Amino acid sequence: MNKSSHVNQLIREKSPYLLQHAHNPVNWHPWGEEPFQIAKEKSLPLLVSIGYATCHWCHVMERESFEDPDLAKLLNEHFVSIKVDREERPDVDSIYMQAIQALGGQGGWPLNVFVTPEGIPFYGGTYFPPERRFNLPSFSDVLIFLARTWREDTDKVKRQSESLVAAIRRSSQRRATTGTLGTLDFDSEDNAVELYERHYDNLNHGFTFQQQNKFPPSMGLSMLLRHHHRTGKTRSLEITRNTLKAMKYGGIYDQIGGGLSRYSTDYQWLVPHFEKMLYDNALFVIALIETFQATADREFANYANDVLEYIDRDMTSEEGGFYSAEDADSEGSEGKFYVWSKKEIETILERQTANIAIPFYNVTGEGNFEHKNILNITRTPDKLAQEMGLPVESVIKELVTARNKLFEERNKRIRPLLDDKVLTSWNGLMISAMARTGRVLDDVVRVAKAKMAMQFVLTHLKTPEGKLLRRYREGEARYDGYLFDYTSTATACLELYETTYDLTYILQARDIMHTVEKKFASDGAYYETANDGEQLIVRQISGYDGVEPSGNSNAALAFLKLGTYLGDSEFIKKAEKVFLAFHEDLNEYGLNSSFMMQALHFYLGGLKGVAVVGPRGHPSTEEMLRTIRSEFFPNAVFAFAYEDEVKQKSHDLPLLSGRQVKSGKATAYVCRLGTCLAPVTSTEELRGLLKYKEN
Repeated sequence: MNKSSHVNQLIREKSPYLLQHAHNPVNWHPWGEEPFQIAKEKSLPLLVSIGYATCHWCHVMERESFEDPDLAKLLNEHFVSIKVDREERPDVDSIYMQAIQALGGQGGWPLNVFVTPEGIPFYGGTYFPPERRFNLPSFSDVLIFLARTWREDTDKVKRQSESLVAAIRRSSQRRATTGTLGTLDFDSEDNAVELYERHYDNLNHGFTFQQQNKFPPSMGLSMLLRHHHRTGKTRSLEITRNTLKAMKYGGIYDQIGGGLSRYSTDYQWLVPHFEKMLYDNALFVIALIETFQATADREFANYANDVLEYIDRDMTSEEGGFYSAEDADSEGSEGKFYVWSKKEIETILERQTANIAIPFYNVTGEGNFEHKNILNITRTPDKLAQEMGLPVESVIKELVTARNKLFEERNKRIRPLLDDKVLTSWNGLMISAMARTGRVLDDVVRVAKAKMAMQFVLTHLKTPEGKLLRRYREGEARYDGYLFDYTSTATACLELYETTYDLTYILQARDIMHTVEKKFASDGAYYETANDGEQLIVRQISGYDGVEPSGNSNAALAFLKLGTYLGDSEFIKKAEKVFLAFHEDLNEYGLNSSFMMQALHFYLGGLKGVAVVGPRGHPSTEEMLRTIRSEFFPNAVFAFAYEDEVKQKSHDLPLLSGRQVKSGKATAYVCRLGTCLAPVTSTEELRGLLKYKEN
């Protein structure tokens, strides 16, 4: 069957992933009431197939199975089929992913789950091949077996579905554990750091957690930086620096166009899964710029800027919102857009340039990936210059020329698919990264782009009633926002306040978190879905910081910062409830809670709020601002006002209330656990007050 000769109901959707399947011979439905009603009327099970637009194995399964007319006939006769974009509906994805894991399977995408007309799962897996291989049954064998089981063994289906939904519900209950506020201490951070050190790959850097692939551990590295800042232990800093460099120099990073791929398929960071995700790059930038703050090593600031130049060029809409992802595949082949033959490079570059670029990027005639080369760096320009007996300035100049020419030539190739939907939570992460980078580097253009992106979110993805929506594409905003959408936006607003000192961002964050309390609160931590949203078989609660932070981790951080700025202990108590709900997880295996650990670090550091006031144009004001903006103080938040603004701004920001300039110089007031210390007028005194001290 010609792919374009058939049209199913996905043709009316906006999701690039769903539209990819709109011409399959499978009679796909989007998620909604209609397919479940059809299943009830016909007494059929449903296939819920979940993926996303830039998923390589989703493309493979589509080509092998969902475009096959015979397999489509099998599906259409015996099942009702639903396609779900996991990035639009993370709630649906999370529930069914837990079902697969409860069955003993390994999570991943495509996720193919078979459910009853009530939406209760009874069987599933990830990728199924068209013929039996990889020790996996063929997809057609699975379909035939399940269709027969549904008809002939309903008791077995019922037992399995009841067992799975019970397991999902058990894992979704999160109330206060046996922990108390007195048991919240830095031991959990120390234990997590010990685990990171134990799994550290001393040869290739990064961490080996008994899995084949290496994922960017950016949130964990940010936690290690905090541990170093608190304890002074150099090992945490060493691991962080080495791992960030290994990723930046490896094949997982696009050496020509910038941007980090989703993961490396080997321990050397060499062969990536070539798709690029917005959230990975945002978290990578945050870890990079924090490392620059902690070390003053300009190299890490340059790395952050390189990532953000990629975001500016390829991942930003004209209106300022950030796109979601770029595919791994182009022309039906994974990585084709990114790899090079040695002959290609020799043809494109002049001999002198090629003679430097080829060894620098480790290019060989044999290649390192399917007879082509994934460019990677194993020595610095200084080291290469020394090896070649050339001035380092000449080597750097030729490398800049090589990168520009290869980039220009690569742009003539067919690009991978761009998933151009704008997701609220991922935009929050990138806005935070851009705001932090702009603040630290005093880059007004970068700050302006962060502000523009936030304006996009607040204009297009927030309703007049204060509700956030999940996704925007082609003029349509859709789907109720999830906990992470709200909390990621709130933390981004707080980053923007600390970057611009514009009080509207504080007030926006406050209003968003009030909505979180109203829509998502439980007896303990916060639900992933709002109380006025679609009711699924389970209303989940999660604190798992996987490839992106959890909504609860973000909630804890936002509540703590707001409580410190506004002097509101109720906000602090809400964060404490989150910590207590996940107390056992934090203590026993903090690797799964690396972002929540950062929030806990701020809490245990004394919730320091620093108010700085200073005369306009005075050198002491500029020096104090430079210090609080560029240096690494993870245990404090900062408010600032010129002395003639204090009275006006303190109305909405109590941290500024009553602050005065002393001795005609910029003055800092440090408040800790509700107690304000004597004001100081020098940056040295301020640094001393921000050091960690036992309570």
